[in-house]
Amino acid sequence: MSVKSIVMLFARGLVYLPLFGIGYLAFSEQKSHWPRHRGDSALNGNSGQKIGSSLKLEWVFDAGEFLKSSVVVSEGVAFVGADTGIIHAVDVETGKEKWQYKTGLGIEAPPLVHEGMVYIGSTDGFLYALDAGNGKLKWKYETDGEIMGAANQAMRPKSKDSVIVVGSYDNFVHCVDAKKGKVIWKFETQNYVNGVPTIYDDKHVVFGGCDSVLYVVNLENGTLGRSVEVEAPIAASVAVGDGVGYVGNMDRAVMAFDVETGKVVWNYRNKSFPYFSSPALTEKHVLIGGRDKGLHCIKRISGKLEWRFAARGRIDSSPVIAEDKVVFGSMDGKIYLVSLQDGKEISSYEVGEAISSTPALAGGRIFVGCEDGKVYAFSTGRQK
Repeated sequence: MSVKSIVMLFARGLVYLPLFGIGYLAFSEQKSHWPRHRGDSALNGNSGQKIGSSLKLEWVFDAGEFLKSSVVVSEGVAFVGADTGIIHAVDVETGKEKWQYKTGLGIEAPPLVHEGMVYIGSTDGFLYALDAGNGKLKWKYETDGEIMGAANQAMRPKSKDSVIVVGSYDNFVHCVDAKKGKVIWKFETQNYVNGVPTIYDDKHVVFGGCDSVLYVVNLENGTLGRSVEVEAPIAASVAVGDGVGYVGNMDRAVMAFDVETGKVVWNYRNKSFPYFSSPALTEKHVLIGGRDKGLHCIKRISGKLEWRFAARGRIDSSPVIAEDKVVFGSMDGKIYLVSLQDGKEISSYEVGEAISSTPALAGGRIFVGCEDGKVYAFSTGRQK
């Protein structure tokens, strides 16, 4: 039985037994890349990696100014955008810059790397496609608003062409040909689209907006499949697993909803504070940071709290799962490793300035941008 089926049965009060044997994400080897903001097109935030229990600083790269863009990693290179408007390509072994490209205004969106190309949105309203090897511009596509969230990549189910899907502050989600940068379709909402559009089942685009609505849009042609009204604007991204979407809103709730029907399965509320963090999924849990300074571990089936880790600053950083550990940053200036089992702190490292970006995990290392304008690379010690 799928997780989706059990979630729906539980919501109707028909499941009481412990869960066994639910297959979720299985990885057999160490990944040396993290080419998308949340690791995969469904934005699950699950690295599939086994890391050690310490945080040893290997190098620091200075991007010059305030840094909110998250790092992605591909082919031994880390890519990150900066408030200077520059996207930097950095060697993961040495921390030395390989190339840079200047956009018109600051960059807060994380990059996307796919088939030798880097795609990144800027607050100048353009989506840029660059050669990953040398940073040369291949094309740029103009929206009518700032691009604050990462792009996602997919193959349209009927046309079989590779497309880039990105949200903009022009109130549209744009689907663009990955090779030529030509628009294929645009879907209009009633307010800003801040998060990353999620690709579900290779045929749906799932996202929320500042109009307090969740949308499920046809990947092939951009037509609306269904919409779900929620209690407050959504600033983050939706994680989808086994047909169920999970997202936090800017009021006080994390919700689970059936992607196919739009039915709300559960709402998790813990006092009154917003969520700017995007959730990460394991077989049994949803993990999300809150502006109550807590990392919340919620049971996927019931929507009940399993544990909460208390930091000293709000957690806008989106957590990443590394087998039995959770990695995330906080506005208290620390990057944390905590136990997935019980939420106890394993290790932390204080960089001194706020961390609102999402860590990238690749080759056993952790890469994270900080609001002091620097990228920090950590090794994690012996992996048992």
